[in-house]
Amino acid sequence: MAQGQPKPSPLNELCSALPSLPMRLQEVGRFVAANDYDATTRSMRELASVAGADPASFTRLAKALGYSGWDELRAALTEARRPAQGSPFSGRAKGRRAGPNADVKLVHDKLEAEAAGLARISASAIADAARALHAADRIWITGFRSCRSVAELLTYQLRLFRPDAVQLVGGSGPFDLDHGAFRSGDAVVVIGFAPYTFVSVETARAAHQARATLIAIADTISAPMAEGADHRLLFEAASSPGFFPSLTGAIAVAQSLAAVAFTLGGAGAKRKLEETEGRLAAMSQYFVEKG
Repeated sequence: MAQGQPKPSPLNELCSALPSLPMRLQEVGRFVAANDYDATTRSMRELASVAGADPASFTRLAKALGYSGWDELRAALTEARRPAQGSPFSGRAKGRRAGPNADVKLVHDKLEAEAAGLARISASAIADAARALHAADRIWITGFRSCRSVAELLTYQLRLFRPDAVQLVGGSGPFDLDHGAFRSGDAVVVIGFAPYTFVSVETARAAHQARATLIAIADTISAPMAEGADHRLLFEAASSPGFFPSLTGAIAVAQSLAAVAFTLGGAGAKRKLEETEGRLAAMSQYFVEKG
C-alpha cells in the first residue's frame, strides 16, 4: 500500500476476499459481514454458537485475511466502527433526505435501529452484574458529559431502596476524592461510549487499584474504561441514525440493573422503598389533583 493511502475497511477486505475463500470460511465470513456489531462485542465462542460454526474457524478466517488472529481482526472491525476523534458527532451528520416523508422515514429508521439494538443486549450479563451490585458494600456510579444523565438515573433508582450505599462519583465534590474512597468490596459502575472521557478511564483505573468490582456499561468490549472490567454490559450507540450516538441501550441497561438489584434485595429493599415513598408523600413532592 502506498504511503499516505488510507487503509481499506476490514469489512471491504472481507467481502473482497470471500470468493477466494474455502466454502466453510465463506459462510463464517458472510456471518461476520452481516453481524459486524456482534463480531466486535461478543466472544468468539458466542459468535460460533450463533453461527453454528467451530470457534477455530473465526481464527482461520482472520488469518486468511492477513491478520494474526481473531483478536486483531476484531480490533480492526471495532476501530472501523469508531467515529473520527475530531468529529465524533458532526462526522455522523448526513444531509436532509429528499421526499415528502423524509423526516418521518428518519424517525422510523431511528426507532427501528433502537429496537434492534435493545434486542441484542445480553440479559444474562445484566443479571450477573446486578448480583454483584447486590453483594457490594457500597456502589459508586459514574458517567460524564452525555452519560451523566444515565449515571444520575441509575443512582436515583438504586438510592430509592439503598439510600446509604449508593454514591454518584463527583456528585458532591471533586471526583478524585471519590476515587480515593474506593475500597475492596465496593462496586464501581462506569458508563461511556466513544469518544471516551479521560475521567471515565481514570475512574475505571481507580476501581482496579482499589480492587473494587468494576461494571462497565459501554458501546464496545474494547472501550478503554471497560478494560479488565469484571462485568461488561454492552449497548449499541453508533448504529442508530442521527448526528448523536444513541443512549437508549445504556438507559435500558441501567434500569434493568436497578430492577434486578431491587428484587434481589427482597423484603429489606421493599421496606426501604416504602420508607422512601412515605417520606416523599409527607414532603408533598408529587402533585395530587383534588377531586
